[in-house]
Amino acid sequence: MKEIDPLQTPRAKSWTLYHQAPMPMVTIFKTLDITPLMALKNNGHKLNMLMCYCIGYVASRQKEFYLLPVGETMMSYEKIGINVIIRNQNGELSTCDIPYHDDLQTFEQNYLTLTHQVYQSCEDYEMEDAMIIGTSSLIQYDIDGIVNMYSGIYNNPFLLWGKYRQKEKKFTLRISFQFHHVQMDGLEACQYLESLQDFILHLKGEDE
Repeated sequence: MKEIDPLQTPRAKSWTLYHQAPMPMVTIFKTLDITPLMALKNNGHKLNMLMCYCIGYVASRQKEFYLLPVGETMMSYEKIGINVIIRNQNGELSTCDIPYHDDLQTFEQNYLTLTHQVYQSCEDYEMEDAMIIGTSSLIQYDIDGIVNMYSGIYNNPFLLWGKYRQKEKKFTLRISFQFHHVQMDGLEACQYLESLQDFILHLKGEDE
């Protein structure tokens, strides 16, 4: 992680236009076909873990996710992490950063170990040196989308979703993708969501 000159990056124009905007966050909604993930869920994998893995896999291959405006600076990162929100054993909310790894087994082990640690300790786990993608899942509720709060402090991208839907043998999930306009434009955000859908549709389990 290092501070860089935003005017010497591909995001220079967007920096000039948007970094002082009072509301620089953009939200895009998309319905994903998650049928392959449900097959993996039925084989014992957590659906939230699978979603986080897919989010990280696609983001790690898109250059915009490695740059993030932080206040009046631009930060460049070499690693990506996925943040999840956990209801800990005291019934309160805690946050947990999961380091992204290309290998699904490794990511899953990190996910299970760290979320259990946070559940037991009731203390947040944070990665200081990674560009963190936030997630929030309200899986008990059938919602159409979420526009997240913008505080002016956290500019990180967020993906949020509720309860999945089933029609015959097809499962869908409506997600909201919120991002800072300096980090990417709508075109790159839509490309990310398209790539996320494509990756989900082609994700296979180890025994397939």
